Amino acid sequence: MSEGALAALDDEQRVAASLLRGPVCVLAGAGTGKTRVITHRIAHGVDTGAYSPGRVMAVTFTAKAAGEMRGRLRALGVEGVAARTFHATALAQLNFFWPQLANDTAPSIVDKKVRVLGQAADLLRLHLDAATLRDVASRIEWRKVAMRTIDQDAAAHPTGLGSLDAGALADLMRAYEKVKDERRQLDFEDVLLACAGMLESEPRVAAAVHEQYRHLTVDEFQDVSPVQHRLLELWLGDRHDICVVGDPSQTIYSFVGADPRYLLDFADRHEDAQVVRLERNYRSDPGILTVANALMHGRPGALTLSSATAPDATSGGVAPVATAYPDDAAEADGVAGTVAAQIAAGVSPDDIAVLYRANAQSAPLLAALAARGIAASVLGGRRFFDLPEVRQAVMALRGASVAPVETTFLAAVRDVLRSLGLSDDPPPAGGALRDAWEARAAVLRLAEEAPEGTTLRGFTDELMARGRDQHEPALRTVTLATLHAAKGLEWDHVHLVGLSEGLLPISYASTPAEIDEERRLVYVGITRAGRTLSLSWSEQVGSPGHGAPRPRQRSRFVPEIGTGNLRAGGARATRAARPRS
Repeated sequence: MSEGALAALDDEQRVAASLLRGPVCVLAGAGTGKTRVITHRIAHGVDTGAYSPGRVMAVTFTAKAAGEMRGRLRALGVEGVAARTFHATALAQLNFFWPQLANDTAPSIVDKKVRVLGQAADLLRLHLDAATLRDVASRIEWRKVAMRTIDQDAAAHPTGLGSLDAGALADLMRAYEKVKDERRQLDFEDVLLACAGMLESEPRVAAAVHEQYRHLTVDEFQDVSPVQHRLLELWLGDRHDICVVGDPSQTIYSFVGADPRYLLDFADRHEDAQVVRLERNYRSDPGILTVANALMHGRPGALTLSSATAPDATSGGVAPVATAYPDDAAEADGVAGTVAAQIAAGVSPDDIAVLYRANAQSAPLLAALAARGIAASVLGGRRFFDLPEVRQAVMALRGASVAPVETTFLAAVRDVLRSLGLSDDPPPAGGALRDAWEARAAVLRLAEEAPEGTTLRGFTDELMARGRDQHEPALRTVTLATLHAAKGLEWDHVHLVGLSEGLLPISYASTPAEIDEERRLVYVGITRAGRTLSLSWSEQVGSPGHGAPRPRQRSRFVPEIGTGNLRAGGARATRAARPRS
């Protein structure tokens, strides 16, 4: 198992997975196999006897990423590793130790911060609208992840927030904390702060955690906030067995406290740290990597990606297409036309993504795709296994599994799904009926891919396990997603739209640090692409019949990439443009 786990890795990955004692820092560029390295490193440690699975803590930032990590470890024969998010890990420790320390159950978790804030505002006789309450909630979250007191936050923001001066804002924050305390509640950020406080103030708790978890692995380390970093220090104690993995060029959550300096300065903070760089990209064609490298050239910590399929090529390959459209409607229509041509050429819709900066950009794209009969799904909506059609299908299949089966497994699944509305031909794109059809069709594909000998009961058990791990199947639809939502995902064909000043970079990004964050967002979008990449923008705001158009400038990031690295798509833009009135 040990040699098998390492044999599946390239030379650089193998080095990283072989370093079983920390501190270890793996700088892993986009598409270089960081999750593969993490899981194979743990499997190698378990197989050689260096690790006991129950003493390994692997933390990441999303439940989906943690579920994927557990799934990959299971596939490598490793069970029992605590692979969770930061919050899930901290909450588990609070729930375990709180009754021992306080002789009472742990506080409950606030499900809606804005609602509690509204109640606190009422106590102060403040009349605040929902938008202001949301802004205050965001300020509270920022204050806590930055580990600032209310007074420190007031000193840092002397102008207050909106209609609230600094004093009123501080009073509202205190009232919010008082309401929570009276109800014995913690909010999302309190979970991390409370766990850190417990470990700092209770030596026996810290000793128990250190005894339980000897080996610490942290994924997406570039996204660590100050409070998360403090919690990691407390989990680690005076030991050194920590492995962190991340990419400074993919830091896109600074607005919620992420600080890439923890990754960039890891070797300075940890004596004798071993640093491994993964720059061999297994996802993208050389032309796409050329664009990505050009955009990030000279930026702190930027890795230079090379193609694993063409290892000698640091440039060249088919250049991505850049297209200027007359207006937003023409851009949406032109991108939809290109997507339609790709599908007509045999590309599966689920291998195509359209990425953008803001959620509001999705509406015209959805309409343009639907007008061509192309089904699309917006990433970031309800989870697949939470969809009512999927929950209904799982329950119906579960019920069918207890009855005598007079047909094959696959035929039984098909019969159940047909009874729920899965027809042979899909409904028209762009409506709820098509969305439900696509969800049921995805369940059928999972059955078609099930191993020989699978039973209905076994299949429903697998569906429920996938739901717990958020291991969701791909819908056969084109994906629409914001750049933030697309992080960690990949598609063969990516269309990155809205590369205009005011959209990318976003209008409120004004400082050099904020512009750098926008540049990293573009980099994330570019590196989602495997085979083809198109970049586009519109030359004016508005469309014919929708008010007076205003000129719009091409994003500053396009010349940073270099026009020599891009192919012009002007002919397509001309054909896609709609006639002007």
